[in-house]
Amino acid sequence: MTPNDNFQQRLTSLQANLQNFALMLTANRNDAQDLVQDTMLKALDNADKYTDNTNFKGWVFTIMRNIFINNYRRVVRSATVIDQTEDLYHLNISQDSGIDSPEESYSVQEITAAIDAFPEKYRRPFQMHVAGYKYDEIAEEMGLPLGTIKSRIFFARQELQTRFADYR
Repeated sequence: MTPNDNFQQRLTSLQANLQNFALMLTANRNDAQDLVQDTMLKALDNADKYTDNTNFKGWVFTIMRNIFINNYRRVVRSATVIDQTEDLYHLNISQDSGIDSPEESYSVQEITAAIDAFPEKYRRPFQMHVAGYKYDEIAEEMGLPLGTIKSRIFFARQELQTRFADYR
């Protein structure tokens, strides 16, 4: 067995632990899988930098933590708006909330009542989607195919747009 085979074997044996740690960091199964994949790739790319007298598991987990932190910083940086005008003019412009005036807005109670009026097969997946569940999570929870969930949420959105079209 070559040292490279031993390294790969040790890395593969940590996969379940890495998945759990990634899930704790990201709180999202898909993001966790991506993080594990990035970590394993980076560990393999840097296998020559690992020395045998160090804690292998700690080394790999440090790689994962650093990737997560760097990704987080990248997201925060891209979401930050820096106003470089002389008197911060752009920051002082009122932001468009999507509601033109109180007369043209509709209340949360009206929207909630409209959603509550949906048949159960549309209401439940739509409410779960609005609550932040991903399509595949809703499909798994309801025991339905992914395409069915997507179409039910689409129809619920369409119904709300039709119902509240006069507000635009």
